Amino acid sequence: MNAEETLKIIAKPWCNFKDLQLLSQLGETNTFKLRKEIKKSLENKGYVLPKTLLPMVEVVKYLKIDIDYLESRIKKGV
Repeated sequence: MNAEETLKIIAKPWCNFKDLQLLSQLGETNTFKLRKEIKKSLENKGYVLPKTLLPMVEVVKYLKIDIDYLESRIKKGV
């Protein structure tokens, strides 16, 4: 997955299972574990979440995705 595809995914307000799998580059089993881990962390902070969705902004933070770097890669044409 290239920088442009990643930015297109993280532009969404909510992250579904497939998005999380693409962003994390994990298989199904580990993506389920990751989603459960992120959801539990957010619920412990007081978030009330839809059953299968996570806020994309929190997923980006959790996965430490560097948006500025991705945007710079697109500007350079890489």
